[in-house]
Amino acid sequence: MQSIWKGSISFGLVSIPVRLFSATEEKDVSFRQVHRDDGGRIRYKRVCSVDGEEVPYGDIAKGYELPDGEMVVLEDEDFANLPISSSRAVDVLEFVPADQIDPVQFSKPYYCDPTGDSKPYILLRDSLEKAEKVAIVKVALRQRERLAVLRPREGVLVLQTMLWPDEVRVPKFDFLDKDVTLRQQELAMAESYISALSGDFEPGEFSDGYREALEEVIQAKIAGQEVTAPVEEARSTGQVVDLMEALRRSVAEAKSRRGEGTAPAATKNAAPARKASVAKKAGPSGKASVAKKSTVKGAAANKAAAKKSAARKAAAKRATDPAKKSAARRSA
Repeated sequence: MQSIWKGSISFGLVSIPVRLFSATEEKDVSFRQVHRDDGGRIRYKRVCSVDGEEVPYGDIAKGYELPDGEMVVLEDEDFANLPISSSRAVDVLEFVPADQIDPVQFSKPYYCDPTGDSKPYILLRDSLEKAEKVAIVKVALRQRERLAVLRPREGVLVLQTMLWPDEVRVPKFDFLDKDVTLRQQELAMAESYISALSGDFEPGEFSDGYREALEEVIQAKIAGQEVTAPVEEARSTGQVVDLMEALRRSVAEAKSRRGEGTAPAATKNAAPARKASVAKKAGPSGKASVAKKSTVKGAAANKAAAKKSAARKAAAKRATDPAKKSAARRSA
């Protein structure tokens, strides 16, 4: 990495010499404009719109265009006298909680590398971590005074430039003035979708699929191979009936991607079985209890009838026994 700035962080009366390195890099594949027939690069000339002559780079200045089209030309001396803070100092203005800063204001981040004694650097880093705050600073980068935040990250102080408050546009859209009512079912389904896709942020899980595919195309061209288009997974094109239906499908797809899926058939069938078991144990108002009572009444009735039949048989037997005894005496 190449240092883009050298200076010092002013931490009260403590000065911390540092170098700044870009903390990020764009991975986009860059192209040149070329002549299709022979691959020659297309170059552009700097031509003056007044005389039509090509202008050397050293003769080019900055100009501010007025509303009427007139141009005000500014020279290097005009910029040198502007009230810009020291070009080699990062001035700490205040310390604030990080969550009070809207991320929309963040711009480009830079790593701060200590060039001298690292003790004051580590002191500031650890103090910020312990206080759970970040430092709001001003710094002059590339001839511009910028607002920035100084914060620790993975053991390194990061200087992240910010937009000035008047550089953040105020959102003005028609829908903000409309009174839209959401149903509780819609909110509940949306919350279910958020819950289905909730997890810890792991940056390594994401990648630039377009850039990777483009690099494969370029490598295939270099190797003289035939370039084939990737086969994409077909997506459902069914028309969504309403918001609730869209939310239901979204939750189902989210759970499917997470591997949750639907419950197995055995699990689904287990529920009715448990209900039947509970029904057998139902109280006096349950159907099982009524069936049990009817069964008991039927058994009692059958038992009473059997007793009556046995009594009749016994009476008949007692009636026939004296007659049999009398006949026996006469025959004797």
